[in-house]
Amino acid sequence: MQSIKAAGVIGAGVIGSGWIARFILNGIDVFIYDPSKEAPKYVNKVIDNAERAYKNLLTSSLPKKGVLSFSSSISEVAKSSEIIIEAVPERLLIKQSAYAEIESSAVKSLIIASSTSGILPSDLQAEMQHPERLLVAHPFNPVYLLPLVEIVGGSKTSKDAIEKVTGIITSIGMFPLHIKKEIPAFIADRLLESVWREALWLVNDDIATTEEIDDAIRYGFGLRWAQMGLFETYRLAGGEAGMRHFISQFGPCLEWPWTHLMDVPEFTEELIDKVSNQSDQQSGQFSIDELMEKRDDNLVDFLKVLKDNLWGAGKTLKEFDDSLSESIIKSEFSELNLSGPLLTFSTKIPKEWADYNGHMTEARYLECFSEATTEMMSIVGADEKYIANIGSYFTVETHIRHLDEVQIGECVNAKTQVIYGENKKLHLFHWLYHDDGRLLATAEHMLIHVDLKTRSASMPNDLVISRTELIYDAHKKLPKPEGLSRAVGDKF
Repeated sequence: MQSIKAAGVIGAGVIGSGWIARFILNGIDVFIYDPSKEAPKYVNKVIDNAERAYKNLLTSSLPKKGVLSFSSSISEVAKSSEIIIEAVPERLLIKQSAYAEIESSAVKSLIIASSTSGILPSDLQAEMQHPERLLVAHPFNPVYLLPLVEIVGGSKTSKDAIEKVTGIITSIGMFPLHIKKEIPAFIADRLLESVWREALWLVNDDIATTEEIDDAIRYGFGLRWAQMGLFETYRLAGGEAGMRHFISQFGPCLEWPWTHLMDVPEFTEELIDKVSNQSDQQSGQFSIDELMEKRDDNLVDFLKVLKDNLWGAGKTLKEFDDSLSESIIKSEFSELNLSGPLLTFSTKIPKEWADYNGHMTEARYLECFSEATTEMMSIVGADEKYIANIGSYFTVETHIRHLDEVQIGECVNAKTQVIYGENKKLHLFHWLYHDDGRLLATAEHMLIHVDLKTRSASMPNDLVISRTELIYDAHKKLPKPEGLSRAVGDKF
């Protein structure tokens, strides 16, 4: 994946601010140009919304936030950035003017990615000195939550530019969809426009209100589309015979004169008033801020379910979350500092881990300690590959002390000391700390190495034995943890 340290964003409206939030929360410095005096206020509001959503969405901690800088000119942004996101209004001349100012100051290698929702990249790059640097990277609102980005190159876009942007998009938890042939409005918006046209006719002809149309989507096919799309949904509708049966059964009806796809109702004042008034009646009781929060809350919960099922956008989210929580021990084993307990786990408490008071439930304390044990196993060499081919450590006894409370969105970390580590036995003591330093709980785990084929106790391989003994030799010199070998009911 292509990682960067600084990005530029030209235009801080809805889409531009979404990009800014996505970059900033991935630890990337962002340089911004927007002539509006209200831009800083709006950008910070969007970042706050994104932080609120991520607090409930991710189990891993994000990197330290990037630095936000508002610049006085486009050329100033160009001098400071490794990639520029252009998110100015959808007018070709305005966009081309921005590119000219970027190129007047930028190095030749700087990539420009337009967020246009429909202008062809070949048209965008027509007046550029270095057209190979420009492509379309079309995201969807809210950019900080929805992963899709349509990547479209123009006739002069270089392969290197597409590969570089694809890597950057992936590194910030998004899903790059490379559209290999230029077409106005690309893929997603062409599909949306077809539904929009039909919906406008239904309102225009007094067949349905805006609320009834939205209900048809959100209570029906919208739920299917969120996790399976169009073709896979229809494949299921064909039963065991699949897509071929579905087409033979329902294909002929596509020739019936139902659709208005090639015909758009005239935007008369009457139609505009009708749509606007119905929309106000439908959801005018909520402020835009309230609707945005509810949208984000629902998207977070949808995405978490898809993540648990490793499906669709959830698979992208899982890969991103995992990339944030790659083994905490990133150095070689020989470089580990064994002079004290090892950091083995960290997370931000998600919403589903809490009770009705917003405090983490007792079962989740065990989950934190289980993750710490899994990390310690990985450190000594009993990782996923080892478990798949040789054996694993089974926990045979656990004792947890619950000492303090932690709430949704707060960060915790675990440290681990090896109390005993020889032959088949691995005896661990964990501390779970709040980020503010409070000790939240301790846990003591006794593990036995097991051959997964025979399901009986067995010796680990030489690598696991040697690593375990090295840590044990260092840790047995440490003070005995307070609470070690404590029985339930012992005096605190």
